[in-house]
Amino acid sequence: MQPEVLVGHELRLAAEDGRDAAGVARVWFGAGGSAAPARAGAGPAAPGLRELAGRLLAELAELPAEPALAAAEPDSWAAVTRTWPAGPPPAAPPEPDGPAPGGLRARLEAAWTGRAVGCVLGKPVEKLPLEGIRALARAAGNWPLDDWFTARGVPPALLAAYPWNRRSAATSLAENIDGAPEDDDLDYPLLNLLLLRRHGRGFATADVARLWLEELPAGRTFTAERAAYRNLLLGLEPPATAVHHNPFREWIGALIRADVHGWTNPGDPAAAAAQAHRDAALTHTRNGLYAALFAAAAIAEAASGRADVHTALRAGLAVVPPGSRLAEAVRFGIRAAHDDEADFDRVVDRLHARYGHYHWVHAVPNTALIAAALTHADGDFTRSVCRAVSGGWDTDSNGATAGSLAALVAGRVPDRWRAPLKNRLATCIAGFDGIGFDTLAQLTAQEAARS
Repeated sequence: MQPEVLVGHELRLAAEDGRDAAGVARVWFGAGGSAAPARAGAGPAAPGLRELAGRLLAELAELPAEPALAAAEPDSWAAVTRTWPAGPPPAAPPEPDGPAPGGLRARLEAAWTGRAVGCVLGKPVEKLPLEGIRALARAAGNWPLDDWFTARGVPPALLAAYPWNRRSAATSLAENIDGAPEDDDLDYPLLNLLLLRRHGRGFATADVARLWLEELPAGRTFTAERAAYRNLLLGLEPPATAVHHNPFREWIGALIRADVHGWTNPGDPAAAAAQAHRDAALTHTRNGLYAALFAAAAIAEAASGRADVHTALRAGLAVVPPGSRLAEAVRFGIRAAHDDEADFDRVVDRLHARYGHYHWVHAVPNTALIAAALTHADGDFTRSVCRAVSGGWDTDSNGATAGSLAALVAGRVPDRWRAPLKNRLATCIAGFDGIGFDTLAQLTAQEAARS
């Protein structure tokens, strides 16, 4: 979070959103400053550059974005809704709840479980390049990906070349899974469930901020969320928390918080998107916001019990500004999946060729991959999570979102995926450690029913 390790990322973001930062870049690199690291949030910085970095970040913040892009990518909710050519997506009542397999509580239990499955599946290979993911799975006889990752049978030299995520191998390889381990992709849905229990669906962004300060350990935040947390402690208020010294504001963090907003608005994608916007505005702008709107709306449509995966994705796309880079990427991902129904590896290669210049945690490539994976899998749970993870980039986050939506559409999670998690979720969020997905479904259903 120090200025000297943020300038490189802000320069990269400026290049993406059309700001002319050439003069700032000359000063920064001329003084010995570093570019943004390709696969990390932090990076090395030459000593003695903190004061200069602070001044340059202020200059970068004042640079205007390219006018056409700025018009196509608004931040405020009112401006976002004005980009919807057909108006807000209509709300449809969900199927009645009850003990039947199609009831909302059953779908929500599947969604919580599916999110955890996708997250755990992606954890061991988080941060690995695409070629490493493919090589590790092939060496284990697990390609195309169809099961948990394992070190069994993988040559030591390959494991040395592509080491598992060091924090996750002990809990997320097939031989080690014993319940769902803690992960920020699962902590944030718990926080948002707690948010709704305290403040209801009419919560304000300030309520999100207050909850974080009370319940979220600072050390469990990363990139945009850590920048916003720091800004709150400095006394800034939303929406300034999302932009001050926060070059990660178009990354994937708001998307991983969006599921609960969809789960609690079954059949009403516009209401889910509005909820997600108030949450995301604490930390994100533009495409980072839109990824959360897309996920919340698609999940809300799927939670109705009446939609297939393609209908759900259309509902998600309907709440995203159509001229935005994220909307273009989602449309491309869906189209690529339809164009090559036989080989998802070729779909992934097209996505990486087109969007590989973005950071691997950026919202644009990851949301495109999620949409492509869900489209290609055509509602099948196993294929959905495996395709999302096998595409690389932010593997655990993508697997989690794909797992949530696919489980809602399918109505259940296959036993071979569900059983190793033992209906038990570890978390740092007080009051939830060790909770079962069945209990979480009941609590979520209560919030969905609350007026």
